[in-house]
Amino acid sequence: MIFNNIENVEINEQNLKKEYQAQFETCCSQLEEHLQSSFNRIDVLLDQTMDDIEQLFNYRLQQQQQQQQSRDTQQNSSLPQLSQPNIHNQQFNNQLIHQVTSLIKVSIENQVKKKEEFLNQEFQKQFNQTNEKEKIQKQSFEETIQAKDQQLQSEKLQIQQPKQIQTQQTIIQSSPQLILKQFTYKLIHNNSIKQLYCNAIAINKDYSIVIAGCRKQIKVFEFKQEVLKQTQLLTEHSNDVTTLNFMNKSNHFISGSDKSIIIWSMNQSNQWICQQKLNGNNNEISCLVLNNNEDLIISGSYDHTIKFWNKQNQWLCQQTIKDHNNMVCGLSLNYQQNKVISCGQDEQILIIEQSQQDSKWIVIQKIKVEQHGYRICFINDNQFTFQPYGIEQMHVYEMNNTNKQYSKTKDILVKGGIDDYFFFPQQHIKSNCLLVNKNGKYVNLIRTKLNGEFKSEQSIEFGSHYIFGCMSDDAQYLITWDYNSKAIQIRKYNEI
Repeated sequence: MIFNNIENVEINEQNLKKEYQAQFETCCSQLEEHLQSSFNRIDVLLDQTMDDIEQLFNYRLQQQQQQQQSRDTQQNSSLPQLSQPNIHNQQFNNQLIHQVTSLIKVSIENQVKKKEEFLNQEFQKQFNQTNEKEKIQKQSFEETIQAKDQQLQSEKLQIQQPKQIQTQQTIIQSSPQLILKQFTYKLIHNNSIKQLYCNAIAINKDYSIVIAGCRKQIKVFEFKQEVLKQTQLLTEHSNDVTTLNFMNKSNHFISGSDKSIIIWSMNQSNQWICQQKLNGNNNEISCLVLNNNEDLIISGSYDHTIKFWNKQNQWLCQQTIKDHNNMVCGLSLNYQQNKVISCGQDEQILIIEQSQQDSKWIVIQKIKVEQHGYRICFINDNQFTFQPYGIEQMHVYEMNNTNKQYSKTKDILVKGGIDDYFFFPQQHIKSNCLLVNKNGKYVNLIRTKLNGEFKSEQSIEFGSHYIFGCMSDDAQYLITWDYNSKAIQIRKYNEI
């Protein structure tokens, strides 16, 4: 209703301008008619006046002549007589009329100009007064709207106050960057499991199960009240287990080893069994990622290949990328699930994109690096990190929006050392804006900020570059094995 009133005010203002313009034009037209009528009457009056002047002049002249003749007759009848002025000369009459008319016109035009100036001043004065009234009305409407908005906000705030706790939780979930605090991961003492060797570790989404690749075996642990208890031993692999990944939508996990990948499922007795074995590689599996739908496995191998395994009724290899010239060390899948990045010992990074036409994966960019690296991870769809071997710097790559090509944009200082080893992939926990980056003898825990910046929060030193492990999906637990302690250790997130 208020907005309709404002529109009506603007329409009335336009109509008022038109009305004043019409009145002004009518006034000028009427003035012009009056002037023309006046000039006509002036012409008639001038003709009549000239006739009267001529008659009077002739009458007086006649009298003067008669008196003169009488005097002349008495004085000297022989003197010459003066010629009578020709008052009937038409040219003289016209000149006189023209001069008198011009004077009258000039006088009238001056009066007309004054009248027009007066009318213009009156019009502008009335227009300004009306415009000022309209502004006052508009301001009044705007103040009314503002008051209504404030009232609505106040009512909304009153409604939301009883739900303050729920609202705060929603803010924490939707905008974690606003409430992130400093933290540290503290070792849970008296809960370490001694183990001579371990290449891979994984924890399920509700941290009830931990699995560890201990040489050729997979040890299954129950994780209850932050205590590890072994419940099962799996021995299907014939060589060292190098990758472990839990599925979140079902009771399955995936293990990679020599030349095979195994899909494990839990039976009715809560025991893990081999559901399917994927063969096709000529050498050991070195890295593996799973998509969000859990119907695509992407694996990298010592045989220089990247394989794409799709789930139909069974898991099948649908495509193989052979663009690396050495061992494939790291893989990462972006959040849109349409790009894969890989790094290897051949000192190059591959950008692989899925075609929208036939769903095939195509290498769209190859980035040559000065030093090979074992770890790579997407931070978002336009940014990823890469850890070169033996360097205390982590490289950040960003995509150019114009040519869609990735290039290095910055270096982040991280702790490390001159030696490093495979496995223990980089992890980015998006919900906590936390990047886990193993480098040399250290595990670096780095905050990722919304503005693209990075901040190192904690660097845990293990005294050896043989460190393997993972972070839980919600960043609550960091589970590691290192050569110095020769134990599976659990650290828990604590805010400072």
